[in-house]
Amino acid sequence: MGKTAVFVLSVLHLMEKEETKHITALVLTHTRELAYQILEEFNRFTKYLPHIKAKVVYGGVPVVHDKKELGDPPQILIGTPGRVLHLVNEGIVSFKYVKHFILDECDQMLEQLDMRNDVQKIFKNTPHNKQVMMYSATLSDDIRGVCKRFMHNPQEVYINDQAKLTLDGLQQYYVNLSETQKNRKLVNLLDTLEFNQVVIFVSTVDRAKALNALLESEKFPSICTYGRMDQDQRIEKYKTFKKFGSRIMVATNLFGRGVDFERVNVVFNYDMPNDEDTYLHRVGRAGRFGTKGLAISFVSSEDDRLIMEKVRAKFVVKLPELPDSLDASTYS
Repeated sequence: MGKTAVFVLSVLHLMEKEETKHITALVLTHTRELAYQILEEFNRFTKYLPHIKAKVVYGGVPVVHDKKELGDPPQILIGTPGRVLHLVNEGIVSFKYVKHFILDECDQMLEQLDMRNDVQKIFKNTPHNKQVMMYSATLSDDIRGVCKRFMHNPQEVYINDQAKLTLDGLQQYYVNLSETQKNRKLVNLLDTLEFNQVVIFVSTVDRAKALNALLESEKFPSICTYGRMDQDQRIEKYKTFKKFGSRIMVATNLFGRGVDFERVNVVFNYDMPNDEDTYLHRVGRAGRFGTKGLAISFVSSEDDRLIMEKVRAKFVVKLPELPDSLDASTYS
């Protein structure tokens, strides 16, 4: 939906003529990969603003490395809440001069109690007159109330029609099958579909590892990523897939929100998500910014069928059964 471009360009516009050696913009997000992606976007748009620097911090990297990097403070700091709070508590960073406070995918941070507490503590270390911007594609009424506690007289920009949250260029289908039939069906589809890149979502780390091993044994160019992976490996996997170094990524919900891979045109829900909003975010990895894409969901239980019905009702999509053949021009 272009949220990243909105806050990156807004912040840079507001900072364009500022000459300062202090952190004046703080961006928080819920995953390390998304923090890294946001850094890349700031770097891309600051090409003609050489006096503005952005840096990123997140867990899994030695604190001594962050301390060295932040010895020369950037104007923009991007990070995950846990690491940012650690740096505040150690006195490595100060937010005394922060004017712009951005929470990307704010619902993900504020729904998790530990992360919410970290965000609140960081918030208290920033000036009272700062500008606060919060971004999310979906927001429950409960979390909307939490968001407003961070703000004074907030302005809310939202899509009132839930049907508009679907992607026009995205073909969505389901396959009714048993759990034991999933692997064979997936391999057959990967053999027949015309894809640039594929993301396959599974429910657990163990299933991600096992499915990736299966695909590798079948000679598919597959890699996998998940939350418990070493940080250097996680960022390396992200870079590899982003640069088209691999065409298939098996992932948990780690890559279900925010991250942008422009070449992905096919998404599989090998395991159905637990709710309809997660479904929307997952399939949204394909067919982005008006391009074409294909989403296929495997339905193997009554719970899966219930989620599918909720998706149909909330987003007003047909979600028919996958036909025997597809016209490649409709998704690539």
